[in-house]
Amino acid sequence: MKTILNESMSRRTLLASGIAAAGMLSMPAVLRAQDRSLKVGVYGGYFKDSFDKNIFPEFTKATGIAVESVAEPTGEAWLVQLEQAAKAGQAPADLSMMSQTSTIKGQATELWTPLDPARIKNFDGLLPQFVNKYPDGRIAGIGAVAWYITLVSNTDVYKEAPTSWAALWDPANKDKLGLLALVSNSFLLEVTAKTFMGGTNALDTEEGILKAFEKLAEVKPNVRLWYRDEAQFEQALKSGEIPMGQYYHDVTGLAAADGHPVRSTFPQEGGILDSGNWVLSRASSKVDEAHVFIDYMSQPAIQGLMSRKVGTAPTLKRELLDLTPEEFASVSSDIDPIIPRYDLYTSKSDWLNQKWTELIVG
Repeated sequence: MKTILNESMSRRTLLASGIAAAGMLSMPAVLRAQDRSLKVGVYGGYFKDSFDKNIFPEFTKATGIAVESVAEPTGEAWLVQLEQAAKAGQAPADLSMMSQTSTIKGQATELWTPLDPARIKNFDGLLPQFVNKYPDGRIAGIGAVAWYITLVSNTDVYKEAPTSWAALWDPANKDKLGLLALVSNSFLLEVTAKTFMGGTNALDTEEGILKAFEKLAEVKPNVRLWYRDEAQFEQALKSGEIPMGQYYHDVTGLAAADGHPVRSTFPQEGGILDSGNWVLSRASSKVDEAHVFIDYMSQPAIQGLMSRKVGTAPTLKRELLDLTPEEFASVSSDIDPIIPRYDLYTSKSDWLNQKWTELIVG
């Protein structure tokens, strides 16, 4: 099963602008030495190009730590590679961007060196969903990137914006929806639970999950397209052929800014907030450098820069950021988000996929 973060990163190629030069952002002076370096695994294409051009050089200027970027393969292949290499005492990358699901899977073998919150100045400013912990409370990963999936609609077809995810179930929307095709990237079980079952804790039991599946199955007559090809749905949304569905907030906003008749709405139940972490391989000896890097990336100035130029949602509390209300709204929302139940996609992956095929897309 593909991990969520890798699938979502492919859409970043749709964004025309790169990350603006970070400039000399505030960073405490650190001891500079020729041999300080760090290998950082990032998703290939747009993300790697942007980090290579703008973020990594500025980090090196500020800290004296050279960065060698490593293009990660898609899916869980990178997790497997890191695991196999760690058994041999090697680290293909010291730090890696890793999906929440893969971060949890890596915990099973103690693949991640625990991170020290005392060495990250803005740790207390991180939103709690961006701190991934081992069961005993040690910190396995800290948020690297985040983005929202929201309720999107064509403004020519829908003059009024929908206000709730319940619109997906409205009989008036028969054969009008485009929804993501996998249980593990659509997070529609969580949407169902938050909208109709009091919250995602309704998914704590298999009985609750089956009830969510039963309710979600009621949406099937309204679905025109279960999509894997994001571009296919985006084009159909713009044309009005498929005038409502779920899609990425930032990409929809870019399309609207280009004059297309589309809108992104944060429903009253919240948008879906997906994210991935920085994780440190246990085979890496660059513990000090890794903490300096995560500390740097968790600065409000860097988080604001990422939001403005990459379209990622900030990992820090809003009051710490210098984003204008318009800039914040372009990437995030004050409405409490729907946080995916990543634990289910590690503990019940096969069963969920089987039920999804049987009851939803089969």
